[in-house]
Amino acid sequence: MSEGRRPLVEIVPNFSEGRRQDVIDAVIDALLVPGVTLLNKQWDPDHNRLDASLVGSPEAVKRSALAGAAKAAELIDMTRHHGSHPRMGAVDVIPFLPIRDVTMDECVELARAVAREIGEGLGIPAYCYEHAAFAPERRSLAEVRKGEYEGLKGDVAGGKRLPDFGPHQLGRAGAVAVGARKPLVAFNMYLAGTDEKAAKDIARRVREATGGLKNVRAIGFFVPERGCLTVSMNLVDTDATPIYRAFNLVKLEASRFGLPVISSEIVGLVPQAAIAESAAFWLQLEGFDPEEQVLETVVQRAGEQAERPGKVGVAGQTVEGFLGALASDAATPGGGTAAALAGAIGTSLVAMVARVTIGKKGFEQVQDRMEQIVAEADAARAEFLGLADLDAEAFDSVMQAYRLPKEADEDKRARSEAIQRAMTAAAEVPARVARRGVAALDLAREVTETGNPNAASDGAAAAQILRSAVEGALANVEINLASLKDMDLTSRLRTEVETLRKQTDEAVAATETAFRQCV
Repeated sequence: MSEGRRPLVEIVPNFSEGRRQDVIDAVIDALLVPGVTLLNKQWDPDHNRLDASLVGSPEAVKRSALAGAAKAAELIDMTRHHGSHPRMGAVDVIPFLPIRDVTMDECVELARAVAREIGEGLGIPAYCYEHAAFAPERRSLAEVRKGEYEGLKGDVAGGKRLPDFGPHQLGRAGAVAVGARKPLVAFNMYLAGTDEKAAKDIARRVREATGGLKNVRAIGFFVPERGCLTVSMNLVDTDATPIYRAFNLVKLEASRFGLPVISSEIVGLVPQAAIAESAAFWLQLEGFDPEEQVLETVVQRAGEQAERPGKVGVAGQTVEGFLGALASDAATPGGGTAAALAGAIGTSLVAMVARVTIGKKGFEQVQDRMEQIVAEADAARAEFLGLADLDAEAFDSVMQAYRLPKEADEDKRARSEAIQRAMTAAAEVPARVARRGVAALDLAREVTETGNPNAASDGAAAAQILRSAVEGALANVEINLASLKDMDLTSRLRTEVETLRKQTDEAVAATETAFRQCV
């Protein structure tokens, strides 16, 4: 856990009530225990369902989940509940999501503890799903909820599909599924038409379980209040299957039935990166990197770096202090941090060349552009300094992962997963340094070509230093790739390494040509 930061877990409890405002308000009030923040709440009378998103410390969200479950069990009678969304209980599902400084394994422990307390304390049959499942067949929420309240009630009464915790019978509160998972996106598309059979067929062709898209769950039905059809989806992993891919497939399948798309909606919260990726697809953006180009992401990262007390980053050290640390026998800072610092030095030179061009006679036509370059180079310098600190932290995380216990089989598995997460970060941080370095090389070329010729040597020097930053960063990427088990990520990064090297050579050669013309 990072110093000065508290671990954060998100819960997204779903309740079988979307029509009675007094019950909705009572459930939300019960969820708001000290230590949690309500991020979002949304209810739908067609689905007859309430979704809430809350974040807080592990202990706080645990209290919140239990309080919400108790209130729902008190006020919601499943024998009278009807709605278009699949359901099996008053509090239908409670997923725990790791947000900050919390592992998936810790969320699994939380989910199982809450399931036990609901089962034994509230007398509600509780099932553990996704990462918290005790058996592979219960990882899928759809499988756990199969048959909904009525079907599950009959199965349990017959001694089948017994819960992990709690009584072997369903009462008026039904049953609950408690799990641990990554953030998913609840995404609905609305189609003109009334043929519910067509909507169900489209959903069948889209969802993973019946041959559709990986990590997609989908149902189709008619919505009387809207007078149209909907295909309601849960996108379990938008990294693997982005929103735009699901949208396109539904639209394509709907065209088979002559059903145009009216609109779509996201229920609850959505990761910023998921929206950015779809925007990049539709806008056909080249080389768009949400980590580096979405303003809120960059600002948040800078704020988090500023919040770390007790740690002096690269920017806060003297030159001699940093060089002394670099020359010591400590593992950090190392080559990756030095590469990022080289990027900061190179962009500083770029800014200097632009500044000594601004206001000079004969350069009026490029003054506006030089002012833009100053702003871009100054921002890049700050980013490189932040990446220098992140690189050191990434390597420290690798060392910490290797020091985890490995006696029991469960320990070995947790240690292996921690090592892979840390090694992935150790490869991705220098990859970001290299990408930023290549972008900065274009600025070095531009100031050398069009800036004050008296500072052309500084532009050429900036290019050579930035080349070192890129090559040093790529060396760190490659050394870490050998330890990764994610073959898709490894292949993608190896391809990108070659592309970045080629772009670096081209930019440095162009800068050298521009410099020679000034000599």
